[in-house]
Amino acid sequence: MNILTSKLIVIKIGSSTLVDKTENFKKDWINKLIDDVHFLINKKIKVIIVTSGAIALGCKLLKKNKKNLKLKEYQAVAAVGQIELMNLFKKSFLRKKITVAQILLTLEDTENRRRSLNAKDTITNLFMMNIVPIVNENDTTATSEIRYGDNDRLAARVAQITNADTLIMLSDIDGLYSKNPNQFKDSTFIEKVTEINKSIELAATKSISDYGSGGMVTKIEAAKICMDAGCNMLISSGKINNPIKHIVKNKKFTWFVPKINSHNAKKKWIMGTIKTKGSITVDNGAAKALNNGKSLLPVGITDINGSFQRGDTVSIIDQEKNKIGLGVTSYSSEDIKKIKGLKSDQINKVLGHSSRGEVIHIDNLVKDIK
Repeated sequence: MNILTSKLIVIKIGSSTLVDKTENFKKDWINKLIDDVHFLINKKIKVIIVTSGAIALGCKLLKKNKKNLKLKEYQAVAAVGQIELMNLFKKSFLRKKITVAQILLTLEDTENRRRSLNAKDTITNLFMMNIVPIVNENDTTATSEIRYGDNDRLAARVAQITNADTLIMLSDIDGLYSKNPNQFKDSTFIEKVTEINKSIELAATKSISDYGSGGMVTKIEAAKICMDAGCNMLISSGKINNPIKHIVKNKKFTWFVPKINSHNAKKKWIMGTIKTKGSITVDNGAAKALNNGKSLLPVGITDINGSFQRGDTVSIIDQEKNKIGLGVTSYSSEDIKKIKGLKSDQINKVLGHSSRGEVIHIDNLVKDIK
């Protein structure tokens, strides 16, 4: 596994990796990680950071013990700690003249198709402006019923919705072992996982740190999400300086291998839609463009059928009433009625707000559906 072949990498940092036992932010370590991020950016690789640490830093500032916090106190402490966390990241990234942006997500933001598309669009636009997105769970608004409780699965969902090639989990440990290596001397290191079966689940011994809320169990759950999404996942040590360069050079990690790539996984998900919400009829020019690997623009749409929302899957019909594809729409049926037949630069004026030009992006489209 060579991570340098990736186009988009998500790096997940846990609280225990980011904050030391005295509740201080590991500035020297984070500076070395940022050197690694700068290295990846110079290789034309996009990077998203998913980080914990807001609650740990908030506890230090407010002199609170995390173990005694109630949910409402978690939310208040997180609100204080989030500012501190982002300020520390901002100052550290400025060393390399890298601008960062904060994105706070909840479980619902990634599980809801329309909201996940909004999150993806925000991240895409940040990349266009050469800004590194830093994602954290929105502990200030999440409730016990909907919050992740750890950022491992959040990182996997971020990798999924952004079609990332690789998720790197920086952990207290350098990978997955057959048994807990701190307790059993006969434990063996597992270099590659191609299927998460009972033996892998049993190997994921739960070892919760003082500040982290996840363990190897949640990392295995994250790996399931990644593998189903066609995304590689690595678990490697976050204790050492320059952990990404260490992965490149020493290749000491556990690699969870997806059976298909992220592009094909998304196509498979679209094809698995049992019932579409409606259909879009296109002219011959648009049908030809789609067949040549182009996105669907409003100018090529002649008619729509049904009622649907942004993020729904719809059929694409040609002038002979043949079904030529399935796609995830970026617009509701009501908005498409207003912009069909128009050029992309006319959309903003008609809808009254800024929107993307494509009605269905080629990445969200499967052609030749029979």
